[in-house]
Amino acid sequence: MAEPLKHLIGQETARDTADAVSRVWPDFDKGAFLADVLPRIEARELMQRGQLIADALAIHMPRDFPKAAAVFAACLPQESRDGLTGWALLSFNQFISAQGVGHLGTALDLLKALTPHFTAEFGIRRLIHECQDEALAIIGRWVVDPNHHVRRLASEGTRPRLPWAMRLPSLVRDPTPILPILEALIDDEEDYVRRSVANSLNDIAKDHPDLVADFVARHAPGASKNRLWLLKHASRTLVKKGHAKALANFGYAPLADVTVTLVLANDHIVFPGELGFEVRLSNDSTEPRTVLVDYAIHHQKKDGSLSPKVFKGRSLTLAPTQTVTLSMRHAFRPITTRVYHAGDHRLEILLNGRYVARKAFELYMPG
Repeated sequence: MAEPLKHLIGQETARDTADAVSRVWPDFDKGAFLADVLPRIEARELMQRGQLIADALAIHMPRDFPKAAAVFAACLPQESRDGLTGWALLSFNQFISAQGVGHLGTALDLLKALTPHFTAEFGIRRLIHECQDEALAIIGRWVVDPNHHVRRLASEGTRPRLPWAMRLPSLVRDPTPILPILEALIDDEEDYVRRSVANSLNDIAKDHPDLVADFVARHAPGASKNRLWLLKHASRTLVKKGHAKALANFGYAPLADVTVTLVLANDHIVFPGELGFEVRLSNDSTEPRTVLVDYAIHHQKKDGSLSPKVFKGRSLTLAPTQTVTLSMRHAFRPITTRVYHAGDHRLEILLNGRYVARKAFELYMPG
């Protein structure tokens, strides 16, 4: 069994933090700090453990934020010596987030120094939320930083809907202020950075689908292999939803001359089990056709209604008059993100984003 995530931070993390701070700031009351943290940390989950350490630091560090920031900076790895890295720096993120709003430049400089050793995306969010224009003016200059971790922080830290972190409602409503950052990093030499740009655009697509489809259309002509991958990854939510322009951006136009036949291998599944099915595609045209074949499972909910979930299938080109049969399977297994219910379900095939064939099947739940 995998170790619980909360074990990434624990009593040893608190001791390491206390040792690092006391080495660079002799006035630090290491004993009092540990007395505030050690008896209480085991009962908390991961993010709460980091916050407990951050709250204790707020009590025992200098009240003047620039002085505290200088201590934290000295705790980071230097060329001549080791320092704190990894999850031990989550509490620094949380401290900076809470205490640094009134000292924006100092706080952002510290997060920039911190991020090569542990992501600073947690600490930067509140600073952007409270001082968006000023923060983005500084962060926007990071897109040319020689360190790829800093460049990634510019894209990842500004994501409107970053998982595990506070949402940025102003950028959810209007993401245009971060588009220059994403445009500047679209051809970054590091996949690590480009993937972050794609994820940010995918976030934006959930609220502004046309904006992202237009962004992709502007940047697709003449795109390199790496940029094309980024644009496709950025469009994944739009493609799943059958957004017409997003599909057209990648050559998936609506098709009237491809016939689709769906055949189920079984229409009664005992959980856990698999649904087997075949999708037969016939190109009735005298021209080749590029097709994207996805499928949706309409799961039965507790109230008897159906809720669709789209799954990626495959892409192919059909030659004139060609017929192709795709054999596919969908597993029904216990997962943490879905509760399965017995009863009628539905399978639907999407061709270039449009529903074109459907079949009903029944799921049995033993016991």
